[in-house]
Amino acid sequence: LISMMYSETLAYNSPLYGRRTAQIKLQEIEFSYYNEFYKGLSNIELIEHFSVTGGIPKYIELFNQNKNLYKSIKTEILNKNKFLYLEPRFLLHEEVNDVSTYFSILSVIAAGNHKLNNITSRLGVQASSITSFLKKLIDLDIIDKQVPITETNPSKSKKGLYFIKDNFLRFWFCFVFPYQSYLEISNTDYVEDKIKSELKYLVANVFESLSRQFMFKFKFPFVIEKCGRWWDKNNEIDIVGIGDDNIIFGECKWSGKHVGMSVLNELQTKSKNVKWKAKNRNEYFILFSKSGFSNELIQYEKKTDNVFIIDVDNFFNCI
Repeated sequence: LISMMYSETLAYNSPLYGRRTAQIKLQEIEFSYYNEFYKGLSNIELIEHFSVTGGIPKYIELFNQNKNLYKSIKTEILNKNKFLYLEPRFLLHEEVNDVSTYFSILSVIAAGNHKLNNITSRLGVQASSITSFLKKLIDLDIIDKQVPITETNPSKSKKGLYFIKDNFLRFWFCFVFPYQSYLEISNTDYVEDKIKSELKYLVANVFESLSRQFMFKFKFPFVIEKCGRWWDKNNEIDIVGIGDDNIIFGECKWSGKHVGMSVLNELQTKSKNVKWKAKNRNEYFILFSKSGFSNELIQYEKKTDNVFIIDVDNFFNCI
C-alpha cells in the first residue's frame, strides 16, 4: 500500500507528480502520549507497552482492554485466531512479492545479527543477492541502516548496521515467527516463558532508542546537532551527541540495579576511543537508568557540571 501510494501519487512518472500542494507522512504515536492511553501504569510499564505496540493506534487500543502486558500479549498476539498473530504477513504481502526472503532477513536481524556479513552468513547467501531486499525494507521504513555518528561520509561508510525500526515487528520476529510451530497448536506456555525471561532485552533496546530522542529535548550546555550510536571493532557507546566543539557520551542501563560510579568510569574510558575533535573538545557524560543511581554517583553529579544522570521519572518528564 505504501509503495503503491508513492508510485501513483509522488513518483516522477506519476500523473500527479509536481501537482501536490503538500504531503503528510503519518508517524506512530509518540511515547510521550502513552500515559494518556494507559492511565495508572508506571513509567516502566509504559515503556514496556511501547516496546510491544510501537505507537500504532489499533495496537494501543487492543492492549488497553487489558492493561496487564503479558495477558495482552497472550490474548492479542499469541492467539492464532487474532489478527495481530498474522499482521506482519499481511503488511508485507501488500508491499513485496517474495515474502519468504524478507521474512528470513528480518528474523535474522531480530536475532541480533546487524552486520551485513553476519546477516548473509546466517542466510547462507552472498551480499549481492540481498542488497535489493535490504534497500526495499529501508524504503518501506521497516529497517534502517545506522553508521557510527562521527562518520564523515555516512552514505559511503562500510560500518553500517541494520536494525528493525518498528517495535511491534521487532517483537513479532523475536517471539512469534520463530515459535509458530508451537503457537499453531495453541501451545503457548513455552513462548510465554520465553517472552517473560527475554522481553527485558528488547525493552532495553527501546529504552536506548528513546534516550537518544531525549537528547534533543533536554537542555544541555550546547545544542546537539547529531546524535546516535558509536562503535569500532572493540567498543560501543549507546549515545554520542555532537555540536560545534562539544561532545556528550551516554550509557543506558535497563536493569534492576542502581547505576554506580563504575558505569561512569567505564564510559569515560571508552570515550577516549572516539577521535572526533579529540584535541579540542568539551566533553559531557549522561547516564540513563531504569532503577536509579547509587548515592555516590548522585553526590558526584551534584558537584560536577559535565555529568548528567536521568532516571525513568526524569526521563518521562522530558521525553
